[in-house]
Amino acid sequence: MKQHRTLIVMIVAIATAGVAALGVSQAIKRMPPAQAEMETVPVVVAAKAIPIGTRLTTDDVKVVEWPAKTPVPGAFSNVPAVVDRGVIAPIGENEPITSTRVAGAEAGAGLPPIIPAGMRAISVRVNDVVGVAGFVLPGTRVDVLVAVANNGDQNNKQEPMARTVVSNVQVLTAGTRFDQVEAKNGESLKASVVTLAVLPEDGERIALAANQGELSLVLRNPVDVDPADTKGIKLAALMKGTGPEPVLDTPKRKMVPAKKVVAEPAPQAPQIYKVEAIRAAKRTEEAVN
Repeated sequence: MKQHRTLIVMIVAIATAGVAALGVSQAIKRMPPAQAEMETVPVVVAAKAIPIGTRLTTDDVKVVEWPAKTPVPGAFSNVPAVVDRGVIAPIGENEPITSTRVAGAEAGAGLPPIIPAGMRAISVRVNDVVGVAGFVLPGTRVDVLVAVANNGDQNNKQEPMARTVVSNVQVLTAGTRFDQVEAKNGESLKASVVTLAVLPEDGERIALAANQGELSLVLRNPVDVDPADTKGIKLAALMKGTGPEPVLDTPKRKMVPAKKVVAEPAPQAPQIYKVEAIRAAKRTEEAVN
């Protein structure tokens, strides 16, 4: 009888524990998830990818909550502050719009806002050859060369010459394009006019060079910032080349073989024969020719 009561107590205890555990589990499931409070601030970001030269509208931007612990320098907190501003640097989707990527409120859009301070924009006419077969794109760096038929030399006014007039300048636009969308896959962009960002004095050099001769653009590596230190080249130096001096061919003379001179043998002395003569008791030798 005592064993039966012990078994009943154990069953009741197990059932009670199971019901309690089930109740606790259901209560935990019904509890709302705990949310960590984080202080945020409104930040204006791009609703889509925005290329250079775009005038921002309300459809281009949106406002999101940004963690206050990691503020974005130069960010805007409301949409009206960025509307009608020109984009001077490419902005990716959901990227914060800052004062370094848009022009001033009164600068407008298009080319003027992207001209660096203290510099000027000058356009040069190009073709597929001058424009390096269409690979002179916005953002690339080039050297400007000029080839003239008259270099101004008083001694030889008509001697052609070529030289670099401006080195390491940035291409602002190729035709009417501001960005490099078509160049992402290494494709070329055909354009008849290329606009360069130059210093005022370099703009004067290019304008004078374009009036005196034919301009060419030389594409360069963007990490190569050393200026092109050259003195130019004249036609005479160009035709001379860089190899050794040429050897002039001289007319070959017909060689006449020399006559062999055979030395005559030296005259031999006449042979002398000796005869033994006996006269009485006297014996002598006498020469006979």
